[in-house]
Amino acid sequence: MDDDRPDVLLTGLLFYDLVLTGLGKPPTPGEEIWTTGMGCGPGGIANLAVAAARFGLRTSLATVFGDDLYGEFCRDILCDQEDVDLSLSRTADGWPTPVTVALAHGTDRALVTHGQEPPYSQDALVGDPPAARTALVHIEAQPREWLAKAAAGGTQIYADVGWDPSQEWSTALLDQLALCHAFLPNETEAMAYTRTDSAVAALGTLSELVPVAVVTRGGDGAVAVDQMTGEYADVPALDVEVLDATGAGDVFGAAFVTASLGGWPLAERLRFAVLAAGLSVRHHGGALAAPGWYGVDRWWRSLTDPELKRTYGFLADRLPENPGPPVAYAPVTPPARQQ
Repeated sequence: MDDDRPDVLLTGLLFYDLVLTGLGKPPTPGEEIWTTGMGCGPGGIANLAVAAARFGLRTSLATVFGDDLYGEFCRDILCDQEDVDLSLSRTADGWPTPVTVALAHGTDRALVTHGQEPPYSQDALVGDPPAARTALVHIEAQPREWLAKAAAGGTQIYADVGWDPSQEWSTALLDQLALCHAFLPNETEAMAYTRTDSAVAALGTLSELVPVAVVTRGGDGAVAVDQMTGEYADVPALDVEVLDATGAGDVFGAAFVTASLGGWPLAERLRFAVLAAGLSVRHHGGALAAPGWYGVDRWWRSLTDPELKRTYGFLADRLPENPGPPVAYAPVTPPARQQ
């Protein structure tokens, strides 16, 4: 019998993202800079939702949309274009959809956001979580009730974590890893929470707390340990020109889950995730920069570098026969009027 559960369950805050690229240099107070690139699209938790859906995962998203043009635009993109299940999501009357302006410069970006606290909590949105094969979550200092329910129901939890503005990096947060199957922080976060001085040392500590530990290293790739199989992997990043790094970590996470659900060896899971994240930074925005199977297939078929061809040779057996239609990248904002 077919497994009709969602492949991945997501919840979190959604944003309307406006991304400006080609700045030349960071702006200073009182200065006006004209950009050469611009894109718009849903952001925040939508980054994970679109990245997962483009890899063919049945994706269920619980979030809040404002009853404004930004919310309507994001809902239409997610539901109609990307086929994300929004049955757990709500539209809030009188609440503005958060808007983020991202100024992308070099390999990093600065963010300015307008918004308010959402009127519904994650626990209110998810309630008794539907049975799902996995959940991709962002753990915070305050544990979410739905997370324990999902884990108890057999959902495998893949978690990441964010920057701690207090810079206290409380190790109590790591207690939540007892609910998790995998933990995927970046090296700054991993070292801070484990009180270590290298990504590898942090990985060693985290591998004692969770079955699968991954530490992403940006331009240096990623390292991982799977205690269930005894595998260790250290994978370099691709040499790509970075247009906009927004959402690259989310694409990494969605790709890693995709490969994990396929039962791939750890080195292949990690290479696939690094590849997907590398392909995403070549386009504007977070959500709509996700390559999906189409982008990975196109990269593989155009590859001429013999070393990369050998390293990523496993894709010949992993890529689907039909990678799907071309993905839709971020449009120039505002969206063109329908004629």
